[in-house]
Amino acid sequence: MAAPGKVAAFRLPPLPTIGEIIKLFRLKALKQLSQNFLLDLRLTDKIVKQAGELKNAHVCEVGPGPGGITRSILSAGVEQLLLIEKDARFIPGLQMLSEAAPGKVRIVHGDILTYKMEKAFPKHLKKNWEDEPPDIHIIGNLPFSVSTPLIIKWLENVSKRDGPFTYGRTQMTLTFQKEVGERLTANPGSSQRSRLSIMAQHLCTVENCFIIPGQAFVPKPEVDVAVVHFTPLVQPKIQQPFALVEKLVQSVFQFRRKYCFRGIETLFPENGRLKRTEQLMMTANVDPTLRPFQLSMSQFRNLCNVYRKMCDEDPSLFVFNYREELRQKKTKGSLLGGTGQPEQTEEENQL
Repeated sequence: MAAPGKVAAFRLPPLPTIGEIIKLFRLKALKQLSQNFLLDLRLTDKIVKQAGELKNAHVCEVGPGPGGITRSILSAGVEQLLLIEKDARFIPGLQMLSEAAPGKVRIVHGDILTYKMEKAFPKHLKKNWEDEPPDIHIIGNLPFSVSTPLIIKWLENVSKRDGPFTYGRTQMTLTFQKEVGERLTANPGSSQRSRLSIMAQHLCTVENCFIIPGQAFVPKPEVDVAVVHFTPLVQPKIQQPFALVEKLVQSVFQFRRKYCFRGIETLFPENGRLKRTEQLMMTANVDPTLRPFQLSMSQFRNLCNVYRKMCDEDPSLFVFNYREELRQKKTKGSLLGGTGQPEQTEEENQL
C-alpha cells in the first residue's frame, strides 16, 4: 500500500522475459536491417537512466524491437510512451506490453525517417526554445544502417526547430556504433574529428555516456556500442542555415588527410578557384595548412560566415557542385580522346 500523500510507483505485472518473447513470436534479428537485440534489463535500465527524469514524461522510443528498453521506460513511470516500429514482426510482442500498461502505450507501425514527429505529442507540452527542455524525450537502440542518416535528419530539425523540436529543445538518448559515438563527441585535434562532430556539436551539447560491449547484444555485432545523449543548444555555435553549414563542413572533410584549403577549394568553380579560396581563408583568418580535424568550432563558424557573404554576393556559388564539374571534365576528356587530368581519379576515389 502506498504511503499517505504519495502516488504509488508504476510497476509492470509479471511478463515473459525478452528471451521468451523472442522464442514465443519466433523473432530473429535480420542482418539486412542491422538488428541487434539487447536482452539485459540492467543495461536497458542504464540507457533509460541517461535520459534523465522520466516520471510523468512523454517518450518516443525508436525501433523498440522485442521491447527491452520499452520495459525500462515504462518502469521509469512515464505518462505516455509512443513506439515507432518498422518491422511488423515485433508488433504482437509490443501489444502485449501495451496491454500490461493500459492507457500508457501507443504503437505506430511505420518508418521513423518519414514519420511526422511534429504531431506526436500533446500541444500543451510545447515550450519556448529559450526555456528548459520540454518533458519529451526520444530514446532508441538504433539499427546501425539508420543511425547516421537519422541523426543528420534530426540535427537539421534542431536547426529549423521543426519535427520533434517544434515542442522546444527535446532531448535524445540514442545508441550508435562506438566509432560513430566517438565522432559525434570528438574534440579538435582528435583523429575521430569529422563532419558529424561539427554538425552535432554546433547544434547540441553531446555527451558520450557509456559503452556497451558487443557481446551484450544478440546476435553479437562486430563492434561495441556507444550510448549518446543530445540536448539542443539555445543558440547554435554557427548561426547559418543547416544546408550551408553542411555543405562547407562536408567540403572541408572531403580530403581529411590533406591541408584544409584542399577541401575548401571544392566550394568554388575552376575559374577563379584559387583566388576565391585564398579570399575565404584570409577573411576567415584560418591557416590553410591546418588539417580538417585540427579546425576549431570558431574557425568553422568564421568560414561559414564568410562563405555566406560570398554566396549572397554570387548566388550561383551555393548551387555549384564540384563532383558535377569533375564528371563533366571527365566526359569532355573522353569525347576528345584524352585521359583527363591525372589527379581526377584520385579525387573521385576520395569523394
